[in-house]
Amino acid sequence: DYGSSLTVSLPAALQPHQPFQIIVRYTTADGPAIWWLDPELTYGNAKPFVFTQGHSVCNRSFFPCFDTPAVKCTYSATVKAPAGIQVLMSATQSSYLEEEGVYQFYMEYPVPAYLVALVAGDLIHADIGPRSRVWAEPCLLPTAISKLSGIVERWLTAAENLYGPYIWGRYDIVFLPPSFPIVAMENPCLTFIISSILESDEFLIIDVIHEVAHSWFGNAVTNATWEEMWLSEGLATYAQRRITTETYGAAFTCLETAFRLDALHRQMKLLGEDNPVSKLQVKLEPGVNPSNLMNLFTYEKGYCFVYYLSQLCGDPRHFDSFLRAYIEKYKFTSVVAQDLLDSFLNFFPELKEQCVESKAGLEFERWLNATGPPLAEPDLSQGSSLTRPVETLFKLWTTEPLDSVAAASSVDLTKWRTFQTVLFLDRLLDGSPLPHEVIKKLSECYSSQLDSMNAEIRIRWLQIVVRNDYYPDLYKVRRFLENQISSYYTIPLYEDLCTGTLKSFALEIFYQTQNQLHPNLRKTIQQILSQGLNPLPAIDTTAVTTDTPAMVLEDKVSEATNGAISLRDVNVSA
Repeated sequence: DYGSSLTVSLPAALQPHQPFQIIVRYTTADGPAIWWLDPELTYGNAKPFVFTQGHSVCNRSFFPCFDTPAVKCTYSATVKAPAGIQVLMSATQSSYLEEEGVYQFYMEYPVPAYLVALVAGDLIHADIGPRSRVWAEPCLLPTAISKLSGIVERWLTAAENLYGPYIWGRYDIVFLPPSFPIVAMENPCLTFIISSILESDEFLIIDVIHEVAHSWFGNAVTNATWEEMWLSEGLATYAQRRITTETYGAAFTCLETAFRLDALHRQMKLLGEDNPVSKLQVKLEPGVNPSNLMNLFTYEKGYCFVYYLSQLCGDPRHFDSFLRAYIEKYKFTSVVAQDLLDSFLNFFPELKEQCVESKAGLEFERWLNATGPPLAEPDLSQGSSLTRPVETLFKLWTTEPLDSVAAASSVDLTKWRTFQTVLFLDRLLDGSPLPHEVIKKLSECYSSQLDSMNAEIRIRWLQIVVRNDYYPDLYKVRRFLENQISSYYTIPLYEDLCTGTLKSFALEIFYQTQNQLHPNLRKTIQQILSQGLNPLPAIDTTAVTTDTPAMVLEDKVSEATNGAISLRDVNVSA
């Protein structure tokens, strides 16, 4: 994960602050940052594709750099590519010399190394706003336009009204093939998003708005250490929800928050309340990849602390004013938690006089360093019109004796919001295995409705099918895995299949589909299938080892093999 350091000895005669230049000639081999895709792993199956993913400490395998969020710099790049291959980078300026096939990029503002990103492939674009365009493979572009045309500018304007000017110039989006290892990445000027999310409108909205929020929190002002990732993710999540409240209303925001906090408490049960990774100031032990610390505490416990700070102000608009001042003071720098909290108390001297930082049970220090759930959670009553139907339906299905099926079956899930349906299904998942009579009736009532819904909903229903060994619907699990090549949707199902009695079923599907999977994902699923077994002799590994390394992203394996937490329950957007 970490590679090795490069030490350069400077001339003894060099004076302090004297400018100097270092030239390093190097070749980048296959490494954790760089993902090469054969045409068959793209949607269009026409041209090869490559993208980079630098978060957290992967970009040291891309180029020599000070790979820490504490160091920021500008950068320029020259990229030569074959004709017909479009190259993009996270830069404020770009040009193309067609006769030479050379692209020039320049990022004029200082950024940490992990935000340098490159993508190249069969990409075309369309403008979707005055400062935004969407890039995608030709077969995906119409869908991307229909989903995002006009509304990205609405989100940017709402964010600017809250937190001040958008400083990066353009806000473009590129949709990547399903092999992209996370949901989204906030690379400045060019957000990377997995194409699979296009079919799930509400998740797409939240994921893009979260990355928009990172333009202020994470990109402009960055956590100086990976031990305080909440300074980026907690603030970005808070800003995301302020933006959705302004654009979609408080009820929708409360519903999405309830869904995420449910997942936070689910993760708490899995990890235990005394687990050190539940701290906001988590200790990064030597040799531990910071990416392994990405969890829901980073996002949701961080959000709850920021929300608590906003409530101390009495009016969220007063807190918005503070965050504008915070951004203006620290933009293009990296900060620690004490910078944020000192600025907060200095901005609100009346709160400093009240010693709010030492309020019993809610001390700032306790927020940062106590394990366990958030010390306080937001009031979500404004979302009750959307969450109450979910709670009512869940009780109808889980209260014995099951004599209210008629009332439950009259609910038309096709009229619900996506977040309502996934909240309902997640709670059924938490209660699994369910009595056979219940799962049978659930299938009779909802299975055909769910078949026509997006993948975020379908995967949850299929996990219920697997965790309850409901054989009549297993063919739908097979069909889903035959058509999904994203780790985001495949790993949770394989983990559930291998946890129960269906491992042979999982092996059969994998043998049939392995050649359509990215080598990294193939290796991860092999590890899942191998747990508790002897090595799998029948798996053809030649496809893994001939043209590509058997495993490029080792840190992603460690996350993926914990997929019941990291994928279904966390749903991380970087």
